[in-house]
Amino acid sequence: MTDQFHASSAAPCLGPQARRGFLKMGLAGFASLSLPDVLRLRAESAPDNGQEKKAVILVWQPGGCSHLDTYDPKPNATSEYRGPFATIPTNVPGMEFSELLPLQAKIADKIAVLRSMRHGSAGHSPGTMRMLAGDPDTRAKESPKYPDYMTVTKYLRSKEGPRTNPLPSYVSINGPRGRIGPAYLGEAYSSFAVTGDPNKPNFVVPNIGLSNLAEVKRLGRRASLRQNLDTLERAFDQAGELKALDEFETQAMTLLTNAKTKYAFDLNNEDDRTRDRYGRNTWGQQLLMTRRLVEAGVDMLSTSLSGPLCGRVNNWDDHAVNHHVFDAMRFRSQAYDQAVSALIEDIYERGLDKRVLVVVTGEFGRTPKISYQPSTGAGNASSPAGTKQPGRDHWPRGFSNIWAGGGIETGRFIGATDKLGEDSIERVCGAGDFLATIYHHLGIDSSKVLLRDFNGRPTSIVVDPGKPIPELMG
Repeated sequence: MTDQFHASSAAPCLGPQARRGFLKMGLAGFASLSLPDVLRLRAESAPDNGQEKKAVILVWQPGGCSHLDTYDPKPNATSEYRGPFATIPTNVPGMEFSELLPLQAKIADKIAVLRSMRHGSAGHSPGTMRMLAGDPDTRAKESPKYPDYMTVTKYLRSKEGPRTNPLPSYVSINGPRGRIGPAYLGEAYSSFAVTGDPNKPNFVVPNIGLSNLAEVKRLGRRASLRQNLDTLERAFDQAGELKALDEFETQAMTLLTNAKTKYAFDLNNEDDRTRDRYGRNTWGQQLLMTRRLVEAGVDMLSTSLSGPLCGRVNNWDDHAVNHHVFDAMRFRSQAYDQAVSALIEDIYERGLDKRVLVVVTGEFGRTPKISYQPSTGAGNASSPAGTKQPGRDHWPRGFSNIWAGGGIETGRFIGATDKLGEDSIERVCGAGDFLATIYHHLGIDSSKVLLRDFNGRPTSIVVDPGKPIPELMG
C-alpha cells in the first residue's frame, strides 16, 4: 500500500450525516429517474490497467453453521455431542466430512478447511461485525463502528484511479446483514445490492442495461441539466464531494446503458445444464451469479445463504426453540452442498483459482453439546409448538470455515478443536487473522493501513489484532 493510505496523509472523512446530506442534495436532479438503488452506485475501485485485480467471494451462513455436523465431525464423541450423522471419506485420504456434504467430499482436494476459528463475540451482530469488520466489542450496536473488509477494499482501490469496467467493484447478492457496512468511510463505499430470488422466472436486477435509446438520451439530458444547475455550489465545494457525485452519476448511467452490465447479471445467458448443476433454487442461482460477476470483473462479492431454504426461521440459528437442529441441517444440506461445490468447481475449471478466493463462513459455530427445549412453532425443520427437540446454541470458542481458490494449498485441514469440538486447540485463529488473510489475498497489508474514523483518529483496518494465516496465503 502506498503512503497515501497511512494516517499521516489520510484524508478526513465528513462522516455519514454530512455525506448523506450531500447525496440527497446532489441526487435531487435524478429523483425522477426511478433509481431506488442509485445511492448504492458509488465511487468504484481499481483502474483497468492490464493487471487483473484479486477478487473475493464471501458465502455467508447467517446464524452460524454447526461445525460438528459438517467439516469437523466427532464420530468418537458421546451421543450428547456427536449428533446422528455419519462421517464419510473425501477424495483426500484421511480427510473426512459429515455425510451431509457428499458433493464437497468429492472435491475436497480443492478445499482448505480451517477448523480452529475462535473469538469472543457470542451474539449475532457482534459476531458478524467481528468477523467481517474486526470489531472486538462484544456488545450489540445500532450501527457499525468500523467498516467491513469489502467496503474498505472498495475505498482503497478507488484511490488507485478511475475504474473503467462498467460493472460495480462491489456487489452483494442478498448479502450478509448484522449492522455491517462502510461506517466512517461513508455510504459512497457501500455495495451495489441485488435483492430478490434469482431463481424466479421473472427475476430482473433493476436499473441495469436500458435498451430504449430514447430513454437513454432523456436520462443524459437530465444529468446535463443537473450539472448546469450546480455551478454555483461547486465554487464552495472545498471537500470535492461534488466531483465524487459526478462519478456516482456516471456509474449509474453506465449501469443503465452499457450492454455488458445487463449481460453479466442475466442468468438466462447460462445454459440449463449449468443452472441445474448449481441448483434451481435461490442459493444455487445466487452463487452462479457471483461466478458470472467475478468473471466479468467485479472485485468483491458477498452473498448470504438465508431464507426459506434454511428452515422455519430462515437462518442457521439452530436453537432448539427455533429448529430441530438435525432436521434443519438435513433440510438445507442438499441445496448448500450443491451450490457451494458447483461454485468451487467452476472457479478451478474456468481458470479463476489464482485470482478469486472463495470463503464460506458464518459468524460462529454451534454448541458441541446438544441442548433440548420446547419448539416455539411448527414449520420446516421444526416440530409443533411445545414439542421438545434438540438444538445447538451460539459457539464462538471453536468453529470451522472453508477456503478455495486464491492460489492457496488445498486438500487439507488447518488447525483442530478438542475431542468434543468445544475449543480450538491447534493453530488457533481469530477474526483478525481471518481478515488479515483476506486482505493479503487482495494485496493489502492490513498491518500498515490506517484510516481516519468519525473523530479523525487514525484507525487500523483490522482493529482485532491479527496476521495472515500462512497456510492460507497463496
